[in-house]
Amino acid sequence: MAEGADHEDRTEEPTQRRLDEAIKRGDVAKSPEINTLFVLGAFTLGVLMLSGPIAQSLTAELRGFLTNAHAVPADGAGMIFAARRALLIWLAAVAAPIGLVLLGGIIGGAIQHRPLWTAKPLAPQLSRISPLAGAKRLFGKDALFQFAKGLLKIMIVGAVGGAVLFAERHRLEALAQLSPGALLSATFALTIKLLGGVLAIYAFLALGDFAYQRFAWHRRQRMTKQELKEEFKESEGNPEVKARLRQIRAARLKKRMMAAVPEATVVVTNPTHFAVALKYEKGMQAPVCVAKGVDSLALRIRAVAGEHGVPVVENPPLARALHASVDIDEEIPVEHYKAVAEVIGYVLRLRRR
Repeated sequence: MAEGADHEDRTEEPTQRRLDEAIKRGDVAKSPEINTLFVLGAFTLGVLMLSGPIAQSLTAELRGFLTNAHAVPADGAGMIFAARRALLIWLAAVAAPIGLVLLGGIIGGAIQHRPLWTAKPLAPQLSRISPLAGAKRLFGKDALFQFAKGLLKIMIVGAVGGAVLFAERHRLEALAQLSPGALLSATFALTIKLLGGVLAIYAFLALGDFAYQRFAWHRRQRMTKQELKEEFKESEGNPEVKARLRQIRAARLKKRMMAAVPEATVVVTNPTHFAVALKYEKGMQAPVCVAKGVDSLALRIRAVAGEHGVPVVENPPLARALHASVDIDEEIPVEHYKAVAEVIGYVLRLRRR
């Protein structure tokens, strides 16, 4: 396929096979803003739910640590112990928030597309080290769009944050006069309000970017007319080859039928448009169709039957019904047992005479 075709040449909508192949390569529609939204939401939830327990845990741990600081030896081993203890306290405090943020990032990616394992995006590509391809990535339409989107995002989020802080400007002036406990409480309330405003506006940005990424991905998978033709040949087969195969199968079937006509018990005809050759031997459950045809093939069946002394019985309704309802090497349907039995009985009586 011509993967390097210009975007202007890709005028055909992508087939389902094309979309599936893109997904297998790791080329899926995904928006980084959705991941950022869930990470920001998880961080906000962590601040809202875990800040109190974390503050209490840190207070209890550090109070005991600082109260007994004089008991820690001032040598190298003591300092290492103190640093290790402080690090463990800090890790225990931030483990839950970090885990919550990581979980938010995983969920943000999972809701956009099912989990996919592929190493193709990591495979080396010459286009990644090509100066021309690099310039196109830096100054192309997608790069300009991402730059404009980044500026717009900073402006909108900054405006929302500024609006929230401006509404609280009188309280900000009084923060310096508050006690440490009251200052922490006021800062916590202001942080939650700021994060809530940013999260609300960021949700609209993320949904808009996700819709655009879906549109851009679908447009990127468009195909040229030549690609569409080649894919049709690969999936459905070359029409010329399929026609030739049908001709070969028809010729083999005809040859096999002509070889089976001399062994038939009777040939039921229309008398010229249809011909069905039936074979019945003692022990068979029902007569079997060994050959059938219309027009020229029917005449050929009659001629071969005549050459080998196979009885030919004219019964137009039965010939048409058998031709429509039974295939080669199949037993006749139950509804035709009586009519066929009469024909075969008539042939056997003729043979006995």
